[in-house]
Amino acid sequence: MANLPALNLTLSMVIFGTIGLFAVEGGLPPFATVFWRCIFASLFLAAWCFGRGYLRLRDLSPRLILMAAVGGICNIGSSVALFAAYASTTIATATIIYHMQPFFVVLIGAMFLKETIRRHELLWMVLAFVGMGLATGFVGQNVPASPGWALGVGLSLLAALLYAIGTILGKKLGGQRPEVTTLIQAVIAAVLLLPVPEVTQPVPMASWKWLVCLGVIHTGIAYTLMFRALPKLSTPTIGVLAFVFPLVAIVVDWLFYQQPIGPFQAIGMGLIMLGTLGVQLGWGLRMQKDKRKGTAAT
Repeated sequence: MANLPALNLTLSMVIFGTIGLFAVEGGLPPFATVFWRCIFASLFLAAWCFGRGYLRLRDLSPRLILMAAVGGICNIGSSVALFAAYASTTIATATIIYHMQPFFVVLIGAMFLKETIRRHELLWMVLAFVGMGLATGFVGQNVPASPGWALGVGLSLLAALLYAIGTILGKKLGGQRPEVTTLIQAVIAAVLLLPVPEVTQPVPMASWKWLVCLGVIHTGIAYTLMFRALPKLSTPTIGVLAFVFPLVAIVVDWLFYQQPIGPFQAIGMGLIMLGTLGVQLGWGLRMQKDKRKGTAAT
């Protein structure tokens, strides 16, 4: 059971890794996609929370509700920016660039939460970052130098920063049920997006199944798993596990859109996994303990 928070976060990242496929296949503009995603997430989570008695007034904290609301605003911006980036770059490229966010998470954690990053965790995280650079496919290939590509990069980085802020806020929501946190954020997002003209456009029948899945699976279920895990994990662990997201996105892009995976990308994916395992299994820390034991024995 000790590894359950890590398992929950990993599963949520796997689900998030397929979000590009559902967003692209939904065929709607970014604001409309996020709006309908939040609508279906709100309906699913409201039914879930009411059915389980999670919305009793005496159990709700105004402070935690406010923090969840602020985090929800960050998540709106992050989702819209990332969905918009898909139109300028591939799903894999936008997602990988977006995963500069672990470094934003660690930087914010160190600056504002006074969290300490241990040496071996930093080593594995740097290794994962190198893997991310290789996995973009830019090494050894020509990088598209178009204005649209640059816009996609900028939007992905903006999404990363907003996601990192939401993640840090999520670590402070341990006193509130994750289902309630996600519901609050989905409702606030839907209300804030309602005045946007894009959300009133007709939705093709073929888009509804993708939008429902974005709301129920990629928001209701995935965010609940994520918020359940965040308060119980260290910031470096969260940062490295987040690399599972782009790893899955690369595979999805290859399977569904025939985006080729070159040798550099394959090496990069392997390094991402190695960095994740290094942090989760405590490699380096155990070696240090073994050295201490050996010194004591002599």
